[in-house]
Amino acid sequence: MKFVLSTSFSTVAHLTELAPVADTHGWHAMSFSDHVVHPENISTPYPYTSDGTRRWQAYTDWPDPWVTIGALAAITSRLRFTNNVFVLPMRNPYLAAKAISTAAIISNNRITPAFGVGWSRDEFALMEQDFTTRGKRTDEIIEIMRLLWTGEMVSYRGSYYQFEPMEMNPAPTAPIPIWIGGISEPAMRRAARLADGWVSDLQTSAEIVDCIASIRRWRSEYGRDREPFEVMATPSDAWDIDGYRRLEDAGVTHIMTMPWPFYHGDSDALADKQDAIRRFADDVIARFD
Repeated sequence: MKFVLSTSFSTVAHLTELAPVADTHGWHAMSFSDHVVHPENISTPYPYTSDGTRRWQAYTDWPDPWVTIGALAAITSRLRFTNNVFVLPMRNPYLAAKAISTAAIISNNRITPAFGVGWSRDEFALMEQDFTTRGKRTDEIIEIMRLLWTGEMVSYRGSYYQFEPMEMNPAPTAPIPIWIGGISEPAMRRAARLADGWVSDLQTSAEIVDCIASIRRWRSEYGRDREPFEVMATPSDAWDIDGYRRLEDAGVTHIMTMPWPFYHGDSDALADKQDAIRRFADDVIARFD
């Protein structure tokens, strides 16, 4: 089992102080959530709460993930970086491909981008991207990025994107693994069909295990059941060694967690966060070495 440090809702100024601690204390990766803006009122209910309200308050920090990853890669040596999740179809595919490939180069291939299709119609409108076609466009964008990341002269003909031969460099020096996040059937099927891994939402262990079983069934249908596949899960009911081992036995490869609430409650103090990163490494991560 590998452990990923969640930075959701974190003060951006803390990140450059947290990453080096995680880098030297056994954490596998850091993850970054993604919103461009926070509309005061939303026209699309938030899909992951029972009442449709968001899990965060206005004025929460939402740093650009790829700018942040580039900065943190420069001050770490082994820590990987991922997302929870990056809303791919809200972006221009060529700019997204360029940002991600640049981060791969700067980090010496220490990135695992995790993509979702998004839920906020309001943000899609601001970004001038079609909300209704976001799933199908995500499929095409993934194909486009993998072509561009070869660094070769490539062309593409899809339903939503087309281009004549061109190249994008610098190209990554190793293949970039892609994870897909989401708990809807289309999202999990996309992970099974196109991706190297799947990212859960905040779910119970039983729900995570059920999702893994569905994804495995679809991977078999797509003829991909013999290929490696990773699962990054955020369990709502597993916080100890035994709970994590049960999830590992069920196919979870990565646990994403925020350790400071375990030790310091709702403290936002930098020293408390650094202490929690170290203590969780000693109390939990070391048990999985």
